Amino acid sequence: MNGYVSSASFIVDGKLEMLNTAGQVVGIDLKDIRCVYFVREFGETDLLARKTFTTRPRAAGLWVRLRFKDNELLEGTMPSDLTQSPAEGFLINPPDLRSTTQRIFVPRTALAAVAVLAVIGAQKRKRRDVAADIQETLFEEQ
Repeated sequence: MNGYVSSASFIVDGKLEMLNTAGQVVGIDLKDIRCVYFVREFGETDLLARKTFTTRPRAAGLWVRLRFKDNELLEGTMPSDLTQSPAEGFLINPPDLRSTTQRIFVPRTALAAVAVLAVIGAQKRKRRDVAADIQETLFEEQ
């Protein structure tokens, strides 16, 4: 089903609120949704060519593996701060960012399990020398 959703608040009262291509606002129960694909343009038949990463992702955040109730797997990355995700599900970035799919919303009701494969963060900083922390004296003591 093609349509448009508000990027800020697309879930209202436990339903996905979507403006379909006919111009009507439609409310769909989250229990009836498997995934919501945020795409660059409509018309792609194969939304995700790759559902898992071939190597460790580079983007900072959580590398997660979602297992649906029919045992299909989907991997993605999401922010480490879980307050950025809606309470009703997970908003993930797909493995292939060159495809037409930019983000995917997966309702919790569609999932059997969620596993965090890795926490990917910024590179560790070098420790500063203790000598650099010593303050220079400006005046001589008498």
